[in-house]
Amino acid sequence: MNVRAFPYLLLPHLWASRNRARRRERGDFARGVLFGGIALIVFAALVQGSYWLTGHLLDYEELGDYLLRIGLSWLFLTFLSFLAFSGIVTALSTFFLADDLRLLVASPVATRRLFHARFFRTVVQASWMVVIFVVPILIGIGWARCAGPRFYLTAVATVVPFAVIPVAAGTVVTLLLVNTFPARRARDILMLMGLLFAASLVVVLRFIRPEQLLRVESLPDLTDFFATLQSPITPLLPSFWAGETLFASLAGGADVTHAAALWTTALASVVLVGAANERWYFSGYSRSQEAPKARFTHFRALDSVARALPLSTVRRQLLVKDLKIFLRDVSQWSQLLLLMALVLLYLYNFSVLDLQRIPYMSGYIKNVYAFVNLGMAGFVMATVAVRFVFPAVSSEGSAFWIIRTSPLSLRDFLWSKFWTGLVPVLALTEMLTVAANQFLGIDPLLKAMSAIAIVLMSFALVGLATGLGARYPRFGADPSQAAGSYGGVAFMVQAVLFIIVIIALVGWPSSVYLLHQMRRAPFTPAQQLLMPVSLLAAVGVSLFVWLASMRSGVRALEGMG
Repeated sequence: MNVRAFPYLLLPHLWASRNRARRRERGDFARGVLFGGIALIVFAALVQGSYWLTGHLLDYEELGDYLLRIGLSWLFLTFLSFLAFSGIVTALSTFFLADDLRLLVASPVATRRLFHARFFRTVVQASWMVVIFVVPILIGIGWARCAGPRFYLTAVATVVPFAVIPVAAGTVVTLLLVNTFPARRARDILMLMGLLFAASLVVVLRFIRPEQLLRVESLPDLTDFFATLQSPITPLLPSFWAGETLFASLAGGADVTHAAALWTTALASVVLVGAANERWYFSGYSRSQEAPKARFTHFRALDSVARALPLSTVRRQLLVKDLKIFLRDVSQWSQLLLLMALVLLYLYNFSVLDLQRIPYMSGYIKNVYAFVNLGMAGFVMATVAVRFVFPAVSSEGSAFWIIRTSPLSLRDFLWSKFWTGLVPVLALTEMLTVAANQFLGIDPLLKAMSAIAIVLMSFALVGLATGLGARYPRFGADPSQAAGSYGGVAFMVQAVLFIIVIIALVGWPSSVYLLHQMRRAPFTPAQQLLMPVSLLAAVGVSLFVWLASMRSGVRALEGMG
């Protein structure tokens, strides 16, 4: 059994994937078409973008080769950091928190065989997204440089060991963490650290302000800019080895030294991690079986704030329950840190937007950007709603039977979910819209109309997410899986259509008003009639979506057996 234990340990996961593909569920086709189409668009965009950039670099001869060489090193350096952290988180799940480990650890399978199977699974799960992104980029680069089959074979032989090295390092870090902290506590710490890292990376990359390359007045500073780009690149990192190997292949040569460094380091990493696993795995696994400590059980500050709200006793207790459940799950609330970083980045882009360089069109463009800002705020609202509001009913899990059998009205239960989600969503998107419009300096009428439109969209989209979440619950899934289910896809489609309709209904009378202000012309009788009708239609559509969705959700909950 020990001879063939390694492939046998991989078969259950392959069979599970095969059975899931054969077992069709409602919405699988729509979900496949939607996400497949998005994947093809992203793939084509990455190929075309890398092809366009590499083609333009060819026009600068030696400087272009230098920039391409640095770009490859930066590309793999970025992926190196993501692979290292992804390896830590994935190894924590595959080696210590997976459901099948209780059977496998007690079975007569050698620790070495179990390690090989788990490490192979960790590498695949930790690197698949990086591989999906790097493949179209390398295809575009090879296409632009007219590379032959040798380059693509070299790319495969480079990416494989490059993915193994950081994942192996991440697995070692996981072994040390689990032997220091309980596994579930370590997962919370890693989740928080990862989101802080991602948020800081997004902000730092934006504050570099690469758009200065397009400004003529910044040319004297280009030397310092290139020196800054070169500073993180060191010959001791696998990212440098991968970049040099691929660049040599693009030039028609072969960099055997760096390719050998990649493969020997990858193989040595596997051997060292295997030795560390045999030494520390069982003690770490034993610690991972400790029960997690319940947090926020007695959060008296939250109770005091809830008592000050003008709510009935039942709704107040439901609100406190939902907030405590949310705060206990680090994977939930820590994502707000990344969201806040993206919001700050979004606002920073508006603050540095230099529209005064085209003064004869700046007023018109500002008002156009106001509608773009409204649409972006709507999409942010829909994304937050599908991630946090839609799974609200599903997050009850197996404890939903307590709600179902209690004397609590399901209408009160669902409306509590609605109000809990509405306040943060409305506050976030309203702040985002008002601040961005303030940076743009748009017309006061547009500021008021945008603020009103955000209120309408907040009620409608949060109500839609709550109602569809009640109609299509997945009590056995985590929130991210519930958001990607048939109901989540249906919500996103309906939310996009609703946002387009509201922008059209609010945008048309606003644009007519601004055009007449610019031309100083009176309104026609038809415009005077249709403008308030359009605004009232926006209000009516929002109220209908909001109330109809909530009523549908209440009926769905009451109809459950």
